[in-house]
Amino acid sequence: MDINNNAASIKAQNALLDKLGISNASTAKAETKDELGQDEFLKLMTTQLQNQDPFAPMDNGDFIAQMAQFSSVSGINQLNDTIGAMAGQIEQFRIATASSMMGHSVLVPGDTARADENGEIHGVMDLDGTSIATQVTYSDAETGAMLKTVDMGAQASGLVGFAWTDLPDAYKDGSKAVKVEVSVNKGEGPENLQPSIFSQVIGASMDGPDGGVMYELPDNGQVSAEEVLRFRI
Repeated sequence: MDINNNAASIKAQNALLDKLGISNASTAKAETKDELGQDEFLKLMTTQLQNQDPFAPMDNGDFIAQMAQFSSVSGINQLNDTIGAMAGQIEQFRIATASSMMGHSVLVPGDTARADENGEIHGVMDLDGTSIATQVTYSDAETGAMLKTVDMGAQASGLVGFAWTDLPDAYKDGSKAVKVEVSVNKGEGPENLQPSIFSQVIGASMDGPDGGVMYELPDNGQVSAEEVLRFRI
């Protein structure tokens, strides 16, 4: 390495930095900047053009490449800022959506129900085959006392809704829980089937996995929004 040429290069670099008002990193004691802003970049480019060798000026391609590189970095920074702002807006939207479900009903797998604001119980069964005999039984969730049995007969495969609309007065206000059991017969004898019940949302939070929405239900505790099959507004 040519020591004289290296020293001359360092001296020229320091002279350029001094002209820009920028301290050399090896001797500066002032606070350094982590990023080169647009104003600093344009100032650096202008000074570079003013101090170039007139007999060997900067190649147009090099100049354009520097401008393109700065534009690319600047564009990425702006994109990051935009994405960050969008993420914040999405988070606010998710919180608003979760809060808006307070007092409304969601359909989730379960066998415990309470009367809704109309004094009724609604649910759904998902049949993976035709049932020749379908029965829904309602009983007191605490004592096990039988309240009502509904024979729904034969049902085709798919989602089948059921409802109990004439609850006893003691259960109409939703203060007492009702256990719901579904029995189907697909030709091989009766078998129990897990129903899904509409339940009122009494709380909501963002405490789920990866900050997901969680709904608080009277008898199911916290349920992830991913487990909700349907919403009823």
